[in-house]
Amino acid sequence: MTTSQSTAEVAALLDAYLIGLDDDFIDAGWAKRIFTEDVVIAFPPNARQEGIDGVPEFHRISLEKFARHQHMGSPAVVEVDGDQAALRANVIATHVLHRPADAPEDAPAPVFQAGTFVKGEARHTPEGWRLSALSFSVVWTNGTPPATR
Repeated sequence: MTTSQSTAEVAALLDAYLIGLDDDFIDAGWAKRIFTEDVVIAFPPNARQEGIDGVPEFHRISLEKFARHQHMGSPAVVEVDGDQAALRANVIATHVLHRPADAPEDAPAPVFQAGTFVKGEARHTPEGWRLSALSFSVVWTNGTPPATR
């Protein structure tokens, strides 16, 4: 496998991750196609998932706060070193919050946006490239985030 092929495959993992979030393809099969068994995922301010077991539920809990969401990723910058790779990208996430119960039906739902910097690590496994670490750092926000439960 060439470095160019590896770079493309690692970058495609981030794309598949983001599209899976927005298309509600969050299940064990989705997780196994994207992550290693020992993956570590970190969301701000302090949410963390270690290991592939629980990855779908970790994301469902995070996303259930929103009525709808869309994650737009920049092209990933990938650096391959043998069977290891590092990636960096930017993601703008737009989240439509659930409309408050007392809001008029025609009132627009509140929106919360976050611009984030994503860092990740990938490892080539017998099944192909998989993300072994993924972390998000908030660069900017717009709107009011949902209340935490």
